[in-house]
Amino acid sequence: MQVFRGFRHPGVAKACALTIGNFDGVHRGHQAMLALLNTEARQRGLPSCVLTFEPHPRDYFAALAKKPELAPARIGTLRDKLAELAAGGVAQTIVLPFDSRLASQTPDEFVRDVLVEGLGARYVLVGDDFRFGAKRAGDYAMLDAAGDTNGFDVARMNSYEVHGLRVSSSAVREALGAGRMPHVQTLLGRPYAISGHVVHGRKLGRALGASAPGKDDGFRTLNLRFKHWKPAASGIFAVLVHGLGDNPLPGVANLGVRPSLDANDVNGGRVLLETHCLEWPSQLGIEGAYGKIVRVELLSKLHDELRYTSLEALTAGIAKDGRDARAFFASMPAQTHAETHRQTTRDRI
Repeated sequence: MQVFRGFRHPGVAKACALTIGNFDGVHRGHQAMLALLNTEARQRGLPSCVLTFEPHPRDYFAALAKKPELAPARIGTLRDKLAELAAGGVAQTIVLPFDSRLASQTPDEFVRDVLVEGLGARYVLVGDDFRFGAKRAGDYAMLDAAGDTNGFDVARMNSYEVHGLRVSSSAVREALGAGRMPHVQTLLGRPYAISGHVVHGRKLGRALGASAPGKDDGFRTLNLRFKHWKPAASGIFAVLVHGLGDNPLPGVANLGVRPSLDANDVNGGRVLLETHCLEWPSQLGIEGAYGKIVRVELLSKLHDELRYTSLEALTAGIAKDGRDARAFFASMPAQTHAETHRQTTRDRI
């Protein structure tokens, strides 16, 4: 899949079959849209294209109003969104900066500047709640009329339901906020995961566990930055780590702001996913994971983030989390450790 920041790039296809949306989480409803989009693109001999936005439009308006509480919690990073769009078979994705210029475009200007002149859309697929243009003035009827005028087909996809419940990014956020990870997996069609480069932290974990029985090497952690200040999930999780060997590694992870640590650490108080592998690969050595791209699947929430009053209490808390994570994995079928279920295209439609 080709990725472009904006559509004014010589590599962008001159014509395409297009869908538009934020695609936060790329849940099963999104996956069904991508499957339909790819089918329509093949029938027309066109590349399939996703138009998405960064930042999320609601992030932009929340910042403009100086009301951060209005910004939606973020399900996934841009990296993970692009990876899931690629897994859905999309030929190209346009990441359009959502700024004052785009926010002020009328529906007619958006159709002319973005859909027709910018992307050469020949087919446009949208969801049943799609709105566009300044103040969300454009709706499906307006888009359909614009298609007649400008020579592109317009289609609308109804809501996707699982067990009678509508699948949406809002539903995924709610389930993540409640720590209902099995339900999250049902909505996504895969385990919830965060990926990224392993970055350096304070290396406090090496010292924390040094006095703990059997932990002479400390509680080493893999640190991934979650590049949004408001993740939909937070807390302590039993996880599987992919990317450090042939098989995924069981672990325990903290996603959040680490309330027991100094906000002036090397990561500047930003949201981190800190993962301690229960079975560290000896071939990596102490420094061998830095710079590697790993994917961490959050399978079960153990508890919310806690504030510990001392390093001794923090050490004891981490050790207990490790024991609880081991108990979780001991209760799982053996094959689950080595394979990840993902919905197939046939499952999605």
